Amino acid sequence: MTRIRHLVSVEDLASAEILGLFRQAKEYAGDLRGWSEVCRGRILASLFYEPSTRTRLSFESAMQRLGGGVVTSAEMSSSSAAKGESLADTVRVVSGAYADLIVLRHPSEGAARLASEFSRVPVVNAGDGSHEHPTQTLCDLYTLWIEKERLEGLDVVLAGDLRYSRTIHSFVYALARFGANIVCVPHRGLELPEYVVRRLREEYGTEPVRADATDLGDIARESDAVYLTPQKPHQLSLFTDASRLRVDRVDAVYMTRPQTERHGDAEVSARYMRLSSSAMAAAPLREAIVMHPLPRRDEIAAELDDDPRSRYFTQAARGVPVRMAILAFLLGRLELEAQPPENEPRMFPVELGVNPCPNTNCVTHTEKRHLRLGFRLTSRDPLRAACGYCSHEIPIGLVGCSTTRHFHARDSATARKIRPDHLVFFRDEQQAMALGFSAAVR
Repeated sequence: MTRIRHLVSVEDLASAEILGLFRQAKEYAGDLRGWSEVCRGRILASLFYEPSTRTRLSFESAMQRLGGGVVTSAEMSSSSAAKGESLADTVRVVSGAYADLIVLRHPSEGAARLASEFSRVPVVNAGDGSHEHPTQTLCDLYTLWIEKERLEGLDVVLAGDLRYSRTIHSFVYALARFGANIVCVPHRGLELPEYVVRRLREEYGTEPVRADATDLGDIARESDAVYLTPQKPHQLSLFTDASRLRVDRVDAVYMTRPQTERHGDAEVSARYMRLSSSAMAAAPLREAIVMHPLPRRDEIAAELDDDPRSRYFTQAARGVPVRMAILAFLLGRLELEAQPPENEPRMFPVELGVNPCPNTNCVTHTEKRHLRLGFRLTSRDPLRAACGYCSHEIPIGLVGCSTTRHFHARDSATARKIRPDHLVFFRDEQQAMALGFSAAVR
């Protein structure tokens, strides 16, 4: 039986598969009306627990252009969820006979991963809290690929709310994977989360370097800019002072709005940064295209709409052929000449019902029924782990072994030898002893 492929994260696709999808999307874009036989007889179910315009409509348009059908529940507040039905049960029902593929948007981080565990059909993550938005990332990468004809070595400025934007979090991982350089220009207080920076360093070899972004003008006037690059400090030192890299050339500016639905206006205390014609007049930005995932507020001036460098409306339109390629692929109607990712990260169960995830918006806190807690090891020495659903780092005070029932210091040699599926994490000794563990005899 063919394994069901889900698209919960960009990591679910190999780099060669992504480029294959782009080539197919470009072919689809040549004649959007010429592919109505590709998915005839297939049905897409869109389950949106949060509002959406572009993502939902582009998926539904993509499916219908491929000749398939759509069933939608765009207002889950009026569905059985309002009666207390769990996400797992909803997915079981919808994937039983209602649809051949599910597109899910949900406010809880890790919800799409949970849905994929219970679905009989492919699940596509259309945004889970502030975690990831992989199809938006693919649309953004596709725009860069079309406009710049490459991804490796590009210099991309990410500006605005980098802390809570799930689009940004997916995008930085994908940019790093393809060897692009990332210039982070956040609104003060909304910097890229530390766990994202750590993952970039550990999994992609991307080094953060202090940036001198004064040449970027107004957009970086009040920001502590950081340059994230796959180049190592000793390589950078060949042509610059690696402690403060000067940004003097940019290929794209990716602007984001404040994600006030996740943090409120309180964290946007100062005037939010704004991209205008005068800001784009800075020398390093003269050849840069302007991107935005939309919707926008006031962070991009209307005067830029007619600027030949602006691509945000074209970017949104390109979501249709990209999502056509994604749907055709996941439904088995498109074969790519590429192999899937070789090493799928393994998730290990957390024993004793203890939820170690510190992220209160994680699906492990909001969907407690049917869910089995799990983690992924990110490092053995030092011992570090991340929630298997939302990817937040798990704080580890002590480490226990579920077979010996002993606990150890997290940095001890014994702790590093415990099998991953036998690991138990504790905040402190009091919690460990309350759950029946004892200190190892020395």
